[in-house]
Amino acid sequence: MTDLATIPLARIDGAYDSLAEHHGKVLLIVNVASKCGLTPQYEGLEQLYQRYKDEGLEVLGFPANDFGGQEPGSDDEIADFCSVNYNVSFPMFTKGDVTGVAKQPLYAALTQGMPKKDGNAEEWREKLRGYGMTPTEDPEVLWNFEKFLIGRDGQIAARFSPATTPDDMALVGAIEVELAKA
Repeated sequence: MTDLATIPLARIDGAYDSLAEHHGKVLLIVNVASKCGLTPQYEGLEQLYQRYKDEGLEVLGFPANDFGGQEPGSDDEIADFCSVNYNVSFPMFTKGDVTGVAKQPLYAALTQGMPKKDGNAEEWREKLRGYGMTPTEDPEVLWNFEKFLIGRDGQIAARFSPATTPDDMALVGAIEVELAKA
């Protein structure tokens, strides 16, 4: 498996980054979108970040337009939307694919490293089918706001379905377990 820390990343402002730059932190990596029914999760993600950042949590947002064209904006438009509507202060990255053959290397490594997600993914797939959509199957990312938790050791600790909200006790508990590790 690819070492997550070595994968080059670009911040939404164009600055270089990698997970190595966040060494020793607990990371919550989330693919986000501005025009999704789950977009209000930005608020909860920012609250999580504010609550735990001094203990070592970083939320990393990765805009993607993979699902229903729900992130059509440019990086500048996305950054503005996040700032104005949700006062997002956690790091945001440039828009890129999180599914399919064109998926960015970080998401290829994440889905390979943790192919199954916790949470009620099947219920979410049924909901999508009800809307006439064909949902992805594991190991692919299911929808916007899927979450990968990376421990301080740089290893994938957990993966949560899009319906797992930022205040869900399973997610919060997993974050707290990882933060407690030295």
